[in-house]
Amino acid sequence: MSVGQCHGLMLAVRACCQLLGALLAALILACSSVSYGSAGGYTGVPGHGGIYYYMYGGAYSGFSGADGEKAQQLDRRFTQLKMPVARAAMAVGGALVVFSSSLIVAGVVRLPWRFPAWLLLECVLDAVVAVGLLCALYYFFHHLLGVYDSSVCKERAQLYQSKGYQGFSCSMHGAEIAAGLLGCAAVVAHLLGAALAVRGYRIVHKLKKKPEHMYEL
Repeated sequence: MSVGQCHGLMLAVRACCQLLGALLAALILACSSVSYGSAGGYTGVPGHGGIYYYMYGGAYSGFSGADGEKAQQLDRRFTQLKMPVARAAMAVGGALVVFSSSLIVAGVVRLPWRFPAWLLLECVLDAVVAVGLLCALYYFFHHLLGVYDSSVCKERAQLYQSKGYQGFSCSMHGAEIAAGLLGCAAVVAHLLGAALAVRGYRIVHKLKKKPEHMYEL
């Protein structure tokens, strides 16, 4: 395979990798948004009887007086514990969308061809993003497990269970697990992107030395 063919193949692979990174980032943002709005719980059932019935599978029963106030207080405290990590995950997802989109735009305007050093910068940025994501994933799971292992979550779960309502157990839900797995996939994608950027720099550097580079493969 000629250097020119290698360059064309490398462009296609790098483009796919960057598109994958953008897709993973968008999914992380979406899953984090679900986690942000999933605290749920007691929301003043007497004024929302119909909604409550369909959401929780039964008409309002039992939450009144002291129990209702306690449920509201526990929901509020649980939300306060959970929101920081949910907001942080949304911020990370949004930042990744912007970063991946920037790499795609740079490829579309052929910046790596015009300025090969850009590929080295891209390699460094991808590597930094991958390491940062690993740290973010540790914080994400560590904080969430701490929230679900807290006395607030356990007391809240017991209160709802005592009234016959399910879905308030102290365990991560599907969107949070999905966000973590997508984050792991994004780490791999960015590490691959870093390796491809280095490979691309070498190929472009060779093409720049050849007369035929004038047709800009």
